[in-house]
Amino acid sequence: MSSLRQALSGAGAVLLAVHPTLAQTAETSAPTNASAPPPLLWFLISMLVLVLLVFWLILVALLAWMRPQLRQIYDLPTVHDTWSGRVLGLLVGDARLVKGEVRDELLDHDYDGIHEFDNDLPPWWKYGFVLTAIFAGCYLTYYHVLQNGQLQGAEYAAEMQQAALMVSTTSDDPNQLTTYTALTAPAELSSGKSLFATNCAPCHGANAEGKVGPNLTDEFWLHGGEVNHVYKTIKFGVNGKGMVAWKGKLSGKQILQVSSYILSLQGTKPANAKPPQGEKEAPAKTLAAR
Repeated sequence: MSSLRQALSGAGAVLLAVHPTLAQTAETSAPTNASAPPPLLWFLISMLVLVLLVFWLILVALLAWMRPQLRQIYDLPTVHDTWSGRVLGLLVGDARLVKGEVRDELLDHDYDGIHEFDNDLPPWWKYGFVLTAIFAGCYLTYYHVLQNGQLQGAEYAAEMQQAALMVSTTSDDPNQLTTYTALTAPAELSSGKSLFATNCAPCHGANAEGKVGPNLTDEFWLHGGEVNHVYKTIKFGVNGKGMVAWKGKLSGKQILQVSSYILSLQGTKPANAKPPQGEKEAPAKTLAAR
């Protein structure tokens, strides 16, 4: 009895060990069955390509077999010079419909031994010119006369407006201007001075006179001289102009301290100041915060 019990317990252990393996096999086999449609799709596409190829070969063989009869029809005077006859000529090797008439008639003048033939322009060129003229007329009427469509400038402005709506209006949104007021407390300006000396002086000079970066002590600004514009420039930087973004290196309060310190330097006229750059604005200290 005990031996039977041991045998049953051993069989149960084997089943428990095999069961996860069977489950994993079933799970891994499911994607294989799910991926069955793609081979069927490729088979249908291959059959379609094969049918088209066979149809093309039959058509080419039929045209080659009927070419003498088509040539006789093409040579008829009532067919040869018609537009449909020129289309038929493409099937028998005459490309007048594409290349035009080649008369090889010399004009009665030459220059430096160079003679000019009196041949027609290729029909494909004439058709293309006519289509271009029609397109230009439709474009002019639609965009400039009726003004139903947007020109490039208006289309660009509309796309930029749509893109701005898709950007989140959080504190990290460069399109959302802050509403800070410039700090005036001596302790805040002192902190801003220390931060400026450590991070900004290498490019703008110890006294903000301008080195690689612009002079920050005059009335001219490249990206706005109000405290919130200066804050935005420091936080997000200026792509392609060498001004890096400091939002990951300075806190919001530190950026405001630096911005306020920069505005406190207005009109200090340091030595060796860099020439003005940008647009002239009223002294930033008199501007109200937005």
